[in-house]
Amino acid sequence: MNDTVKLERPDAASESAGQTPYSAWMQTDLLHALQHPVSDHPGEHAWIASVQVSELYWMLIIKELQTAQMQLRANDLSEACKTLKRVVGHHEPLNATWRSIAWMTPTDLLAILSRVQAKYGKDTALQGWAYRQMVYLLGIKQADHLQHFTPQPQRWTQLNKALYEPSVYDDVLAYLNRNGFPVSAAVLERDFSVPYQSDKSVEKIWRDVYADPNQNLELQQLGETLADIAEGFSMWKYLHLMATRRTFGARPAYFGTEGIAWLKPTMDEIPFPELWSARGFIGDPPAVCPHMTK
Repeated sequence: MNDTVKLERPDAASESAGQTPYSAWMQTDLLHALQHPVSDHPGEHAWIASVQVSELYWMLIIKELQTAQMQLRANDLSEACKTLKRVVGHHEPLNATWRSIAWMTPTDLLAILSRVQAKYGKDTALQGWAYRQMVYLLGIKQADHLQHFTPQPQRWTQLNKALYEPSVYDDVLAYLNRNGFPVSAAVLERDFSVPYQSDKSVEKIWRDVYADPNQNLELQQLGETLADIAEGFSMWKYLHLMATRRTFGARPAYFGTEGIAWLKPTMDEIPFPELWSARGFIGDPPAVCPHMTK
């Protein structure tokens, strides 16, 4: 006897029965049924909603970055810049989610986490696969984080694939190489799964892109949009660090490591490194500039 139940997608009419067009389109009934607090603390629902909103924005950013990659590979720089500008906009509400839980004290958070651990086991933000895929797309490749996804084989496979594929920055460099700014083969043909190492020749390319404010305007726009994305991403990490300071203090957090000590080094993981280091060489400072080398 076959006990397998074949699930068929209902037609549009049955899906929207008893719903307004808005609720059917936005799936509001389902959306508002996804919060399941395990404590009676008033902050847990805010915590869950804040994190779930973040998850949605991370997935939105992932889709935008993947679209920008396809556009760059098709040499459509104009559309790629438009897509990347949307990422800048997405970071604004994403970063604002921290305000919803900024009022929490260590007593508030620990009251929630103790109940979460009792029901689900030890929780860590390192288990968030959407954030990890976004980080990989931004070029911050760290294979050791894959260990957290062994309980989710499908997500492990998905992230392992993203680890070995080019990041957005890799596609930007490939685009520059195809359009008159030769990038060394060592950069273009490197192992994409290992952390990116800054390259002096790439730094010079960005310096050349910005050398004349009236030339390479679209590439300069690309550079500034990438800088905006890196700033938005870094701001999220800073807000995460400060929220940890505020609600967790110096307690051991990540595998026995104190949470703040774990997070502080990540502040130096800024995407698109040569775009930033080249800033020290772009432009001609006036002779009286106090920062001129003596």
